[in-house]
Amino acid sequence: MATKEELLQKLSDCVFEMEDEEVVDVVKEYINAGYDAQEGMLLGLVDGMKRASAMYEEGEYFVPELMICSDAMYAGIEELQKYLPNTEGLSAGKVVIGVIEGDTHDIGKNLVRIMLETGGFEVHDLGRDVPVEVFVNYVKENDVDIVAISSLMTTTMPGMEAVVNRLKEEGLRDKVKVMVGGAPVSSAFAEKIGADGYSRNAIEAVELAKNFIGA
Repeated sequence: MATKEELLQKLSDCVFEMEDEEVVDVVKEYINAGYDAQEGMLLGLVDGMKRASAMYEEGEYFVPELMICSDAMYAGIEELQKYLPNTEGLSAGKVVIGVIEGDTHDIGKNLVRIMLETGGFEVHDLGRDVPVEVFVNYVKENDVDIVAISSLMTTTMPGMEAVVNRLKEEGLRDKVKVMVGGAPVSSAFAEKIGADGYSRNAIEAVELAKNFIGA
């Protein structure tokens, strides 16, 4: 029987090598061997996506390849979620998440959403290319603990600050915590625009969100 490390590597390779049909069989093999579903997600599937993203940044992979890699990752995650603890009715907190206006890169945002849901949060996904006022209006009209905003483009990062400022203008800033993320974003930028925190990846995003609500 394959070891845990071998199966994690196979999960990672399925995503990295765009095996969107084979990945479900590997997930089943991993689960049937008695290994932890969340580790399979983080150390297997997400690891493969990180490898693919690195290839994209180096110009070895392009958008079509990255999309097939993400399809493989999501297929594996969908299967793994069947074996995660049932957190229904046990919401750790409510999060609204989206990619700021002008940006359509949502793989990172989707990962954060999945990990927050896995961590027990109730998440409303506004999608990508989300106008500032849509974030603000959602907070105004709904009971929300955290606003999570992502951007993969330096040209759209000012929209994050605009959300923070509009929340202040509407008297909503003290109602929510604001967390930001994305490749060009940094903790210094988060502090500069008045956000409450920054996370480099989906795992850190869950830890940050839990710290915000004292979970």
